[in-house]
Formats: sequence, C-alpha cells, structure tokens
Amino acid sequence: MAKISINIKSGELEANEIIVGIDLGTTNSLVAYLNDGKPIIVRDETGKHSLVPSIVYFGDKDEIIVGNVAKDHLVSEANRTIYSVKRLLGKSYEDLSAYSDQLAYKIIDEEDQLVKVQIGDKFYSPISLSAEILKYLKNRIENHVGKSISKAVITVPAYFNDAQRQATRDAGKLAGLDVLRIVNEPTAAALAYGFGKKQEKPENVAVYDLGGGTFDVSILRIEGGIFDVLATKGDTFLGGDDFDKAIRDFWIKKYDLNGEVFSQSMKQMLRLRAEDAKKILSVQEEYISEDGSFAISRLEFNDLIRPFIQQTISLVEEALKDANLLSSQIDKVLLVGGSTRVPMVKSELEHLFDGPIMNDIDPDEVVALGASIQADILAGNTTEYLLIDVTPLSLGIETVGGLMDVIIPRNSKVPMGAGRQYTTSVDGQKNLKISVYQGERELVEYNRKLGEFVLSDIPPMAAGMPKIEVQFVIDADGILSVRAKELRSGKSTEIRIKSQYGISEKEMGKMLLESIKNAESDMAVKSLLEATNEANSIILSTDKFITQNKEILNAEESAMLINLKSDLVTAVDLKDKDNINTAIQKLNEFSRPLAERAMDHNIAKALSGNKL
Repeated sequence: MAKISINIKSGELEANEIIVGIDLGTTNSLVAYLNDGKPIIVRDETGKHSLVPSIVYFGDKDEIIVGNVAKDHLVSEANRTIYSVKRLLGKSYEDLSAYSDQLAYKIIDEEDQLVKVQIGDKFYSPISLSAEILKYLKNRIENHVGKSISKAVITVPAYFNDAQRQATRDAGKLAGLDVLRIVNEPTAAALAYGFGKKQEKPENVAVYDLGGGTFDVSILRIEGGIFDVLATKGDTFLGGDDFDKAIRDFWIKKYDLNGEVFSQSMKQMLRLRAEDAKKILSVQEEYISEDGSFAISRLEFNDLIRPFIQQTISLVEEALKDANLLSSQIDKVLLVGGSTRVPMVKSELEHLFDGPIMNDIDPDEVVALGASIQADILAGNTTEYLLIDVTPLSLGIETVGGLMDVIIPRNSKVPMGAGRQYTTSVDGQKNLKISVYQGERELVEYNRKLGEFVLSDIPPMAAGMPKIEVQFVIDADGILSVRAKELRSGKSTEIRIKSQYGISEKEMGKMLLESIKNAESDMAVKSLLEATNEANSIILSTDKFITQNKEILNAEESAMLINLKSDLVTAVDLKDKDNINTAIQKLNEFSRPLAERAMDHNIAKALSGNKL
C-alpha cells in the first residue's frame, strides 16, 4: 500500500519523499533511486554519463569544482586537484606516510594525528572533501527529479573500520544529507543482482569487489529474500590505483627515468597515462601511447599485477574458510568494481570457482543500484528483502599486559550487543580506564585504537571485588557504542566511540554555515566554469568542422560560422555565463542544418560506387 503524507500547513498531499542510494567511490561516484519499483542510475544532463569522477579542484579564488571539470585540471594544476580521497578517510598521517609520495597534492600531519590536505595556505579534512563530492551528487539528483533530497543510504567497503564508517557518515552530514544507513558495498551489489528475480532455491554467492582503491569479498547465503552475509574479508588499500602505480614504476625502470626530476604535473601525467594503459589492456593485447614514447603488453601488465590479484585470491580463500564453505559450494560469483574488467581477474576466479563468474550488471553501477534498493526498503516501499550483515573486524578492550580481549568477534551479525565482566587489579581502585580496539592481533599495539573512556567513582574495594560489566553495541551501520557499569554500586558510563580521525560537531557546524553562506557564489562559479568548458569544446569543434567541410560550405556560410565562433570566444573572455550560453545557442542553431548536410554528403561519398 502506497504511503501518502499531508502537508499540515497547506493541507495538500505530498509525494513520497525520495531516499537515494549513493556509491561514494575512490575513482568514481554515483547516485541512484527507485522509480516505479525500478532502480535508476542518475546520469548527467546529456543522459550519457553516470560516473562522477571523485575529484575535487580548488581554483585560485578557492572555488570548489567536482567531477569531469575538476578532472581537466589534474595535470595543469596537480597540487590543487584532489583525487582518491576515499583512501584518506579515517586515516592518520602515520597510516599514509608511505603513500604520500604517490600523491600530487600535499597531505600534512596536524594535531591529534589528523591527516589534512593542504591547498595553498588552507587545510581540508578528507571528510570535507568527500562532502563536496556528495554535494555534487545531491545536486545532480535534485536537478533530475525536481525536488529537494535530504536522506540517503551510502555504501562503504565491507572492510571499512569504525573510524572510516564514521568519517563517511560525517561527510554525508556535512553535505546536508541525513545518512539513514551505511551499507557494505558487496552486500548492496548482491541486492542489485537479486532484486526482482524469482529465486528457485537457496544460493551461496561470493561477491568479488575490486575498485579503484579498495578490495572486498563477501560470502552470502540468499534464501527467500533474505541476504545473509556469512563472512567478509578485504583490504581498504588495494585496488586499481595500485595497478596504475605498477605500470608507472615499470615505465620509469624500462625507460631509465629514475634520474629524472618529476614535477607534480609530470607525475600526474604519467599516472593518467598508466590508467589509460590499464583500461586499453583490458580489451587489447598491447598499449602504445599516441606519441609512441610509452608501451606495455598485456603479458607484461599481467606479470606486474599478479601479486595484487593473488592477494585478493588469498582473501577470498580466507572468507570461504570463515564461512565454512568450499569454493565448489559457491553457486555464483558476482563481479563488482571497475577493476574487475581486467581479464586476469576473471581468469583467476575461474580457476578457483566452479560456478559462473557474473558481470551482466555494469560493475561500476551495481553498488549504487543496490544502495537505491536498500533506500527504498528503508522508505517502507520494498518489503520482500532483508539484509543481514556482519562486522568485518573483531572489537575488544585492552587488558593487563597490552593484550586484546575480544568482546565481539569478526563476522558477527549486526546489529548486535555483547558484554563481558572484569574487575580491578589494585586495592581501593576508584577509576578504571577502558581502551577500545579493533583488529585481529593478540597485542593491542598492532590493532587500531578506536577510543577510550574512564569509569569513575567506583566505591573503594579490595582488588578483585568490583564486578564491572563492559558491553559493546554495534548498530546496523557497523558503528560502535560502549558502556561500562560497576554492578555492586550501580555506577555506570556510556559513550559512542567517536573517531579520533574525524571532525568535531563544532567544526562541522561552522563548515555547514560557511557552505550555506557561500552556496550562491559557489553555484555561480560552477555554472560559469561548466559554460566555459562547453564553449571551449564547441570552439574547437567549429574550427574542425570548417576545415573538414570546405567543399560543401559556401563563402557566406563559412564567414557566418567564423563570426559566431568569434562572438563565443569574446563571451568566454568576458566571463559572462548568460552571454556564453546565448552565443552557444546561436552557433548551434546556425550550424545544425550545416552539420546535417555535411553528414548526408559524407554518407553519399562513402557509398559512391558501392551496390546496396
């Protein structure tokens, strides 16, 4: 039954509020929603492109540009163009110290080990940068559906830890979105594959998700609309970016570039060329750059990436072991993420599994589609599906000797709670510090510290007498709350573990206010840049059209095209968006019939002498 809400103020009926699904990716991001029961990927104004490059560019006047227009600045202004920001989320500077030299922009170590990105004399957190990408997606779908969007489901790699999940939620909040649920990417993909299909029998499914910056594998049992995650493994720092680096390093060695001093722009150009090579080698046996200066064969590429692929296969085998399943018991394998287009990925999986390796839904889009389905479930419109997910890493506290005492083991179903009782080790102890960790090592020094708090005012008792219960509660997003209680006295305290690599509520409030205050000027700058970008493309196309079609254009037509193009060049120089759009419209209207005539002429020329 459809839900209908009434606007109390006006008394008018309102349409159902749309909750969107967002895939916030390392390389590209997408937004989707359900329309008449069908998941829809929102594309750009041309209707062709669904992917938004996860790239943020800061102009000279601190204007912030996201997506394809930002991508145009990757080489020319490398130190002001931020990419792969997802790899920075929830990370300390120490976590990223070995990675920083791969970046064309500068990351810095600030107070409390927060990693920040430096642009000129300003500093930005990965959360605020991710928020800019989410704002762009929010604007895209609002323009598409013609109404305001305030609620979303955002996907994250299944192996994201508590800090990374909280950072993602904070980014959504900063973008003006109420994040109703954080969903694991492989689970969302499985939901997209299972949506609307009649299931004949229970299935065991492996979801192999290899993106630009992260890898996950999840093993699910799907039965009667219930998607039950049995186990998950992954690496939040393994993906297509590593393939690109391998190609780059190969070229540096092959062409003896070690002694060269690379500028940031040259580094970026080499990185982008390596990315192109990776894509071309997915469909061809060899890559040769346009200028002939760089080349690599698929065999060479396979040798370079084999260690990374084997690393993913090892994680798949560990996940199968955790799920108590053999590879022969997997009914199908779902491929997710753009990096699964690399042929070696599919061939290695075919060696491991007997079941079909499926990529019939676009690997780039499947996660966003699944997120939109989960969003519709939360809206109460879709009721026949249920997701049961797991926590990827063990959670526990530090005990005497720096040991990790696990309270919630990895691959436990969420949401859930678990507790354990402890006592004091010193007579008359009044305070007990509780340090919370996440990870799989026996010693806490090798795990990630999530936070700490103090249970105070414990009545003085002999060592071993107090009974202190520590309880962990994980919500459906995989985010942790901890409470401690001394059972004899009733003294208790409770905290929601707050990432030490996040941003404070005060800082977030300030950023939101600045965003609202500057929204109009930011939009004006964005509109001008988009118009300028389109104009420059049309100017180049016009020059090319005149040169290629001299034989069918008369002198008057050529002169008119040149004049209209000059008007457009002038409008661009004057930086007036309305004048640019007007000049574009005039040039398009005049050139359209000429383009049709040129097409007819070229077709007739091509068919000349041929019998049909």
